Amino acid sequence: MAANETAVRRQIQDYLRWNGWTVLYHLQGLGSYRGMSDLQALKDSRSVWIEVKRPGGRQSEYQKKFQQMVEAAGFEYVLAKSVEDVEHLGDGKRQMRIGETEKKKARR
Repeated sequence: MAANETAVRRQIQDYLRWNGWTVLYHLQGLGSYRGMSDLQALKDSRSVWIEVKRPGGRQSEYQKKFQQMVEAAGFEYVLAKSVEDVEHLGDGKRQMRIGETEKKKARR
């Protein structure tokens, strides 16, 4: 049985907190910024925005635009469908950005 988005989000929150991150959960509602990520993780002067999806889930156009805005501002953004998608936060590796090639990623 595939995990639902709430279960995936909770697993990610727990994993990051166990690894010393402060994790903020952004509830969407009236007055929220459309497309804002579900989570924001803070640690050692880093701010990582995390959009959580169930396995097979996809970003909306608003979420893609929010990702581009976050990355253009110089922050990290992760599209996470499991804990494995955030494990790199502890080892200094970075997830690829939208439209980025491995070569461009290596130059960052």
